[in-house]
This record gives sequence, C-alpha cells and structure tokens, in this order.
Amino acid sequence: MFGQNFLVDSRSVQRFVEVAAPRADDLVLEVGPGEGRITRAVSRKCRRVVAYEIDGRIAGRLRESLGAGSGINVVNRDFLKSEPPREPFSVVGNIPFSSTSKIIDWCLDARSLRSATFITQLEYARKRTGDYGRWSRLTVATWPDFHWRIADRIPRHKFRPVPKVDAGVMRIERREEPLLPRSARGDYLAMVDAGFTGKGGSLHASLRRGHRTARVNAAFREARLDPDTVVAFVHPDQWVTLFRVLHNA
Repeated sequence: MFGQNFLVDSRSVQRFVEVAAPRADDLVLEVGPGEGRITRAVSRKCRRVVAYEIDGRIAGRLRESLGAGSGINVVNRDFLKSEPPREPFSVVGNIPFSSTSKIIDWCLDARSLRSATFITQLEYARKRTGDYGRWSRLTVATWPDFHWRIADRIPRHKFRPVPKVDAGVMRIERREEPLLPRSARGDYLAMVDAGFTGKGGSLHASLRRGHRTARVNAAFREARLDPDTVVAFVHPDQWVTLFRVLHNA
C-alpha cells in the first residue's frame, strides 16, 4: 500500500544494525518498521526505540507481536509529520524509495540529529555518497556538518515483495566538530549554489564571477584542482578548501 519492501534476510538486518551502531543510551527513531525485524535488532542495542508506521494494520500487528515491556513505542503516524526530539537522537529505517528525499531532508533539518542510517535505492545511495566518482549538490552543501557514506549493498532478492532494483545502506553522521563555523554557512551555501549553476562553463569560471581571478587560482591550487575540473567531480573536502581560501575562513 505504501510502497515498502520488507527486508527478510537476517544477516542483512544484522549488518544494517552494525552500520547504524546504536549506543546503549541512544534514542532511536525508526521509519517504517514493517514486521519489526530491524526494530527488534536495534532495540537490543539502545535505550529506547520509537517506531513510526504509517499503515495502521501493520502498526497494530507489530504492537501485538512485541508485547508489553519491550521498550519499543510503535506510533501509527506519518514520520514526516512528526516533530524532531529536542534531545540527541538517531534515525534508522528501511524506507520507501519514493519517500527517500523527503525523509533525508527531515533528518538534515533536525538540530539534535546524531546520525541517520537508511536502506535506500542503491542508485540514490551511490549518488549521494560519491560512489560514482561524482558529487551531488546536497552532499556538498551539507558536508561541513555531515559525513555521507555508503556502507553496504543489499541484493533485491533479500526483500519481500522483491523490488526492481538492489538497495544500499547509506549513513549520514553529524560531525562532532563542523568543518566550518556556523557563521560561515550562508556564504558557503551561496558559493555552492554559484558553483552548481554552471555559468561560465566550469566551476573555475563560475567562481570568477564573484572573486578575483588571482584569488580563484590560488584557491584551486590549494585544493589541488585543475581549473577545467567539472563541478560534479570536485570532492566536498575540496569545496571546503576553496571556501576557506576565497573567504579567508
């Protein structure tokens, strides 16, 4: 009904929990617990799990199977309509592929988020984590605060019903120390936006529209970038270096 494919392979569930790495004192929110395989595995590692299940029938069955005293709170609600906790928390989930972008945006906007570990469409995970050798604007824009990585690949036949494509395990983790001060975020995002416009035909040309050529040249040397490098092939760490040189940050 809601486009979810349940992960039925126990070894894949275990590997997912190892990537999520919940700590004993963690509050963990789960998106789309379904039959509860991930829910149960995560709950054995952390203090509390709040599982958001939008399908009322599935939520009811999961509550019955868990029983009282499980430490798991099953909430029959759309996760996207929930308010982020004020205390530090993490998010996990085997999420519907069609809702991936909205769920990721919700997590990135949550100030107390520690980490988010999701099973997504493999192509999405590879695109966001630079696994194709290219980097997306979203990843570059959030890189000063979050580290993105792809941690595993799950073949499609490990799910029921079987989806059309393989899945990936993607982890987003908030950095303990941001790469840039919060006061610089606006200017950094403006630079990223300018770079991804493609105006001028290259990142070097785009940045020259707002900075002296000599300064842009110096920034590219510091970042070890060729002036002809296509914007998508610029590593997020190199973006941070470019910003620091161009803005004396």
